Amino acid sequence: QVQLVESGGGSVQAGGSLRLSCAASGYTYSNYVNIYAMVWFRQAPGKGREELACIDRVGGTNYADSVKGRFTISKDNAKNTLYLQMNNLKPEDTAMYYCASGRDSWCSPYEYMYWGQGTQVTVSS
Repeated sequence: QVQLVESGGGSVQAGGSLRLSCAASGYTYSNYVNIYAMVWFRQAPGKGREELACIDRVGGTNYADSVKGRFTISKDNAKNTLYLQMNNLKPEDTAMYYCASGRDSWCSPYEYMYWGQGTQVTVSS
């Protein structure tokens, strides 16, 4: 059973930055993030799930328009860890942030195999 554990959330003022991390474990091989597409999504209270960014097996990336130019998804294959660098944060970015793995090596919107428990991000104006 694969476990994904997010960290790095917190409270910041508008315009600030945070870097989220997602550590993968429990896979037979230690390079899980190098095999499957990895995703960050968020969900705010009373709102639906919003997929923010995806990185595929070869490093190709996709971003939602709402975060394009502000957020950067990346991964460290040696550490089996996914990251989301978030810059110029806005109050509307306040949400619970989750990492997830895709069902195969390529990005397919909202098709996840595993996801973590989430980390809260709160942006004040």
